[in-house]
Amino acid sequence: MNVMKLMKQAQAMQQNVQKLQEDLAQREYSFSAGGGAVTAVAGGDMLVKQVTISPQVADPDDLDMLQDLVISAVNGALSAARDDASAEMGKITGGLNIPGM
Repeated sequence: MNVMKLMKQAQAMQQNVQKLQEDLAQREYSFSAGGGAVTAVAGGDMLVKQVTISPQVADPDDLDMLQDLVISAVNGALSAARDDASAEMGKITGGLNIPGM
């Protein structure tokens, strides 16, 4: 295989990955826990953007449950963002596991 051709393919893949990362950063992923009592929204940049808590679960006598719901909602939103990023990246890399991408 021609080395120049391989380098051009690698450069094109890198450009596609960069464009995808910019696109993913604009996406939002929502996940609810406790039947909608707590909802978290994360961006494709893996940052939590919003947490909404229903007043019905804001019981000062049961903060453990509320904390568990918040953790579940945040982890669910981040997991959805990671799964989508992985699926989209796989389309570009052809399933190759390339470190840093």
